[in-house]
Amino acid sequence: MASSSTGTPGVDVPDRRGRTGLDRAGLGLNGNPRVVVREVKVLTSHWFVTRATTFDFQHADGSWSTEERETYDRGDGACILPYDPVSRTVLLTRQFRYPAYVNGHPDGMLIEAAAGLLDADDPESAIRREVEEELGYSLGAVDHLHDVYMSPGSVTERLHFFAAPYERGTVSAGSRHGVAEEGEDIEVLELGINDALDRIGVDIIDAKTIILLQWAALRGPFA
Repeated sequence: MASSSTGTPGVDVPDRRGRTGLDRAGLGLNGNPRVVVREVKVLTSHWFVTRATTFDFQHADGSWSTEERETYDRGDGACILPYDPVSRTVLLTRQFRYPAYVNGHPDGMLIEAAAGLLDADDPESAIRREVEEELGYSLGAVDHLHDVYMSPGSVTERLHFFAAPYERGTVSAGSRHGVAEEGEDIEVLELGINDALDRIGVDIIDAKTIILLQWAALRGPFA
C-alpha cells in the first residue's frame, strides 16, 4: 500500500475506517510453538485488509523453514436459516454476486442464506440485523449451531451459523429488501426443504447455504 510523508493509512495514521496498527496483527501469537511470526506488512487497507505475513514454521521432522502468506481480513460474519417445520419451508435470498459472475457463474445471481458481517456487533445481534435488512422480518428465538472457517487458506473470516423458526405467511416471498446505500437488491425466496435440497449443486452453490440445508435435513428440524 502506498505511503506518504504523513504516514501509512492503517499503520500509523487512521485508514477510512479509523484503524491503525494493522501491521501488528499476529505478532503476539503464541498458541503454536512451531510458528513464530516475524513480520507483517499491510498491502491494502481500503474497507477490508490484505496482509503479507512472514513466519518461521517447524516441520514434523524438526526442520524449520521461513514462509510467507497473504491473508484477506474482512472481519467475521454470521448466517442463518429460517425454517417452518409445519410447512417444511425455508427462507433464502437471491442477489447479484460479482465475484461469482466474473469467475464463471452465468449471471451472478446466487441463492443464499441471509448473512452479513458482524462489524461492531456480537454474532446474534448481527444476524438479527441482517434478517431485518435482507428478509424484512424480525426474528424470535435463534439457535447458534457452530462456527466455521470458510476459506482458511487465505481468508481469516470465521462464520457463525444460526437457525430460527418462522411462521409461513409472515414473510412475503418475492419481496425485495437490502440497504440501498450499499447497492443491495435482495429477493426473498421461500422454498420447500426437499426442493432446496434437490437444487444443491444445481442453482444452490453457495457453501454456507449448503451447510445450513444439510444441517436442517440431517440434524435439524427436518431430520
